[in-house]
Amino acid sequence: MNEHVEQYKLFELNLEGTQDGNPYEDVAFGARFVSQKSGECVSVNGFYRSDGHYSLRFMPTIDGEWSYETESNDSTLAGHKGVIEVDKASANNHGRVQLASEVLRAEEAKAYGTELPYRFCYDDGTPYQPYGTTCYGWINQSEDVQEQTLETLSKAPFNKIRMCVFPKFYDFNHADPASFAYQGSMESGFDHRRFNEDFFNNLDHRIAQLDELGIEADVILLHPYDKPKWGFSKMSTEDDEFYLAYMARRYSAYKNIWWSLANEYDLMPQKSLEDWRCYARVVMANDPFNHLRSVHNCTHVYDYNEPWCTHCSIQRIDTTRTTEDITQWRAQFSKPVVCDEPGYEGNIYWGWGNLTGQELMRRFWEGAIRGGYVTHGETFIDKGPQIWWAHGGKLHGEAPQRIAFMRKIFEEAPLDAAPLDASLAQDAMWPTSSPLPEGMAANPALEKAMQYWDVPVLRSSTDYQLVYFGWYRPLYREFPLPEGKSYKVDVIDTWNMSITRLPGTYQNSVKVDLNKQYMAVRILKA
Repeated sequence: MNEHVEQYKLFELNLEGTQDGNPYEDVAFGARFVSQKSGECVSVNGFYRSDGHYSLRFMPTIDGEWSYETESNDSTLAGHKGVIEVDKASANNHGRVQLASEVLRAEEAKAYGTELPYRFCYDDGTPYQPYGTTCYGWINQSEDVQEQTLETLSKAPFNKIRMCVFPKFYDFNHADPASFAYQGSMESGFDHRRFNEDFFNNLDHRIAQLDELGIEADVILLHPYDKPKWGFSKMSTEDDEFYLAYMARRYSAYKNIWWSLANEYDLMPQKSLEDWRCYARVVMANDPFNHLRSVHNCTHVYDYNEPWCTHCSIQRIDTTRTTEDITQWRAQFSKPVVCDEPGYEGNIYWGWGNLTGQELMRRFWEGAIRGGYVTHGETFIDKGPQIWWAHGGKLHGEAPQRIAFMRKIFEEAPLDAAPLDASLAQDAMWPTSSPLPEGMAANPALEKAMQYWDVPVLRSSTDYQLVYFGWYRPLYREFPLPEGKSYKVDVIDTWNMSITRLPGTYQNSVKVDLNKQYMAVRILKA
């Protein structure tokens, strides 16, 4: 009887083979999977686990019957044949997150309008907006802290987590983990050609648990925050590539994987730009399922126009302009922009990590209305032994519940809702309060300059508009409305998490009382 596996879920084939020499290096092992329904053929590379145990993992993207046959330079691993029956994805299983521009066709793609290049969706076309958090070293903590982290995530609004493989050495990050990715020790040195199965078994388990929670694992493969006795940031290029190939072979069949080549790549000057390109090619060659890929910066934004980058993963590089720069990054790279490090809510002594909850939420709203995505982080140093950004554990800030409130508002926005700027479609223009300058034709850039120069605006044709006031606190604001249509108006207090629908409907214009900071106004065609 054929083994059953759900579409997009992980199928694992486990075999016994040689232990001679160093099987991590010496044994080539893989399989070809063929869909009887479509004829698609997928080649998958396997990996060695230790003690003569080998595995390969496959993620079927099409339902129906798949046949496979193994290949290897070890005769005991070659020639194994089988068939798996792939059942259609269940209701809450939407597949991988991909670029919307690569998944959608015809009318589905058309629904996004000019926003298509900047958006994500799942394999089945379900829209995906990343509301991530950063928790660098949670898998390097004790088991009870890891379990507490998952418990916290189960009640939080996040659907993506940035996480490292290697431990991090930095302020409040001085402890050595109980387990490392490599065999060996700090005293005798680590063997960069032999992996520690206990460590990776735990990582397998944690990534699967994240998937059950509906959370994407944005796995940071390399980073500069290293101890001399660890040495993982200064491995040779050959050892880096050996590790990257192993990671891709072991984890690419998990549907919730994203690849981040590095956290703060530019703080690793021993690696050239061509090294990063080579690393990307290694990951891609060993990931037959084409997961999302990027790299994260400290002070120098990477050139995300390079074709291997699927999206931008950016740390703000200015202490005053943070997510406001999403406007220019979209124009520069024409890809989805995720500001993965806008600053953290907390009270650590560094400026990047002592934002108020209000300021972090302002950055979230600014970024989202400008057509990007923003990632959460938390750095309170007086709430116990764990700091969320470093260790996981518990959340203490005011931002998470407000991110949940915000997330619902943006998930309800039209798919083609786009920032008001020069790239907005001409037929999405709204009137201005003042007449146009003599001799000038109406265009979206001019409307922005005349009517909304001070605030970001998200708009879908003449049917929907969302305006965010951030720091500003006008007593009221008047909004000119397109002629011949009636509108409903919502006043949104983004901090106090309330939505107040004004009575009745409005034509031609509407005056909205505000008189508070962090307010937004949503205008909907009646």
